[in-house]
Amino acid sequence: MAEATERNVLFGKYEMGRMLGQGTFAKVYYGRNLSTQESVAIKVLNKDYIRKEGLAHQIEREISVMRLVRHPNVVELKEVLATKQRIFFVMEYVKGGELFAKVARGRLREDVARKYFQQLISAVDFCHSRGVSHRDLKPENLLLDEDGNLKVSDFGLSALPEQLRLDGMLHTQCGTPAYVAPEVLRRKGYDGAKADIWSCGVILYVLLAGYLPFQDENVMRMYQKMFKAEYEFPPWFSTETRRLISKLLVADPNRRLTMAAVMRNPWFQKGFTRPVAFSIDLSSPDEIESPCNCEHERELKRSDSKPEFYNAFELISTMSSGFDLSNLFEDGKKSRSMFTSKCPASAILSRIESLGKKLNLKVVKLKDFKVKLQGRCEGRKGRLTVTAEVFEAAPELAVVELAKSSGDTLEYRKLWEEEVRPALKDIVWSWQGESECQ
Repeated sequence: MAEATERNVLFGKYEMGRMLGQGTFAKVYYGRNLSTQESVAIKVLNKDYIRKEGLAHQIEREISVMRLVRHPNVVELKEVLATKQRIFFVMEYVKGGELFAKVARGRLREDVARKYFQQLISAVDFCHSRGVSHRDLKPENLLLDEDGNLKVSDFGLSALPEQLRLDGMLHTQCGTPAYVAPEVLRRKGYDGAKADIWSCGVILYVLLAGYLPFQDENVMRMYQKMFKAEYEFPPWFSTETRRLISKLLVADPNRRLTMAAVMRNPWFQKGFTRPVAFSIDLSSPDEIESPCNCEHERELKRSDSKPEFYNAFELISTMSSGFDLSNLFEDGKKSRSMFTSKCPASAILSRIESLGKKLNLKVVKLKDFKVKLQGRCEGRKGRLTVTAEVFEAAPELAVVELAKSSGDTLEYRKLWEEEVRPALKDIVWSWQGESECQ
């Protein structure tokens, strides 16, 4: 079996060990990267179950989101591998357990609660800047690393901009009842970011009190309290925390405090240093096609002497109108262009690298015939990164694919139209199947 050997080694890269946990359709194992000795967590999903339950889009969305939100206080997705039967999420190993376990032992000191809340807000604010709403924030989904730093996890219910309806709102009722915003329960459409802010307010209350603000054995009575924002503060809450929470737990989302206002709050600002979000690692594993649809195991090694062969049927279908490869790591369809060239692959890559240097982009050579060009400054949606890869379609014909790996689509299109396309026109035999930006 290609996915494991007698030592239980996954794809020759990760040694799998004890089970860490089990959910409805996934099991999580402790793992170790054999080359770096780094500890990882490996979530294993069964494809048959995913197809049977119609969860493919949810899994793909979770991968997409986790690639978008690279942040020190978000659990990192390192790699996704797949076989015919299973999907493997290789993630950062967070061994400090759930924040819920700490709260279950009793309320936290105000300074400790503030630290966790600061890290939570930093992470969620970053998610919102990437167009991602978490929609299931609760202490059970907040993990702690060995240094006691908070890590947001479980993006299975998260939402991306393409899920908005024509009214600009989300309509899927999801989340955990005690933490979900009242507007989500009303089923009339809601702003995912504002709903997350309510959940953050509930979490802060729980950290400081040791129990929930809205409690009742009867769920409908609990909902009624939430609709009216009826709750009481314990006597040990400071004036500053009462003031902040009372502006977060507001039933009307339009009157609720915004993330920017939370981060300006004097209580929140005490000892706060905004963490620097990660750029997408240019040495990270290649983006892969949808793990829910692939029919073969991922090929981890390719020849160093010549480009990967581009199957003629793939070429025809890829360049046909209306076809687009599965795109897991973008906030919409991937912005990409393809062309054929009669130049040698090495000459094509050399030309692209020279262009990248001329445009003052960071040029990173990846394995085989692939290169990434990255902007040196943070753009509207992080650093713009363009990937170029050369495939062999025939002995004297190369196919070149250029795609936006990260960053803002408008910035990519401007770079493409004004700089890249004009500079490469003399090595192009024909342009093929350019997809439109969405």
